[in-house]
Amino acid sequence: MSEFQASNFKKENGGTPDLLGKTELTSPYFFVPPSGDTASRPQSCAPGTLRFNTDIGSLEVFRGNTIGWEQIQRRESQYLGGGSGSNQGLGVRGITAGGNTPSAKEEIEFITISTFGNSQDFGNLTAASTGNSGSASNTRGIFDGKGNLSNVIEFITIASLGNGQDFGDNSVASTGYRASLSNQIRTVSGGANSPASGTGDTIDYITIAQTGNSVDFGNLSSTRGSGHAFASTTRGIFAGGASSPAIQFVTIMTTGDAVDFGSLNFGGTVAGHGCSNATRGIMKMRGSSYTNTMEFLTIATLGNSIDFGDATTNSGGAAAMASSTRAIYAGGYGSPSFRTEIGSVEIATTGDAVTFGDLSYGADHVAGLSNGHGGL
Repeated sequence: MSEFQASNFKKENGGTPDLLGKTELTSPYFFVPPSGDTASRPQSCAPGTLRFNTDIGSLEVFRGNTIGWEQIQRRESQYLGGGSGSNQGLGVRGITAGGNTPSAKEEIEFITISTFGNSQDFGNLTAASTGNSGSASNTRGIFDGKGNLSNVIEFITIASLGNGQDFGDNSVASTGYRASLSNQIRTVSGGANSPASGTGDTIDYITIAQTGNSVDFGNLSSTRGSGHAFASTTRGIFAGGASSPAIQFVTIMTTGDAVDFGSLNFGGTVAGHGCSNATRGIMKMRGSSYTNTMEFLTIATLGNSIDFGDATTNSGGAAAMASSTRAIYAGGYGSPSFRTEIGSVEIATTGDAVTFGDLSYGADHVAGLSNGHGGL
């Protein structure tokens, strides 16, 4: 084996050297990759490009223009499995909670998103509830509000099984059917189905690792509830709700009013839910009638949403959750009944959903979250 030792080398005319063929680094010391914060990530670089992200303290790899940057540091909570059947496999854990059957439900269930199969019991909410919104860090899941206009926030530890626990209260009373998004640090929640109380355009936030009441963030452009919400590590998207077609965005680690992004191609939506990886958001639509329409948008840009394909059922009010590659929709209501179906799409492509499995009960206005979505 040949050996080359140098403290500094470069091409004769500048630029970086090319190392061709099999290259082994055998130094007993260390290798230092390029580094920078999330905002300085290069775009449209070669797939497989490595860097150290100083914001999140992790190596990351560029997986192409569609998927974008992805952490490669293993976190045990992202590879949970631990159930029976399909849930014995490793992968990101998806969580569903509550819902309307038509009575409110208290069940919490889980799936392993990288596999296919039915959900399994996780625990129970602190009270039967419908219309919660879901969000999460790598370790903790958050459920915000409920359909009977409660301001309660509760949490679970995603890696374990067990019941929800009290987190705190919203900054405003009587909020339900909200939309929530998160990165590793914050959950940001907006809107509500309570326009008479003046809270339907409120945006507030919590720090996920702590417990306590939420804090005012700003406002949406109009009163709305039951909309779509999802995020990259820096930007949060609120789309639709209360028959509004508007798409708006916020910068998660700041505060202030939401800013115009574009419009839903489908038009105004109610009982819609969205999820995303770090690059692309997927939304399952429902308007004045039940539909199987799905749309997507690219989070880092501005513009209108685009048709993605068809869901497995005509329904609304499904739970939404995602890994870096797969989007999941679970439950919902569509004439003539409450749904148990779980559907799946591959985020980087477009096309129709395939059947993933079933929830243990049919319900709509189900909360959904995961520990591997695009905000992490």
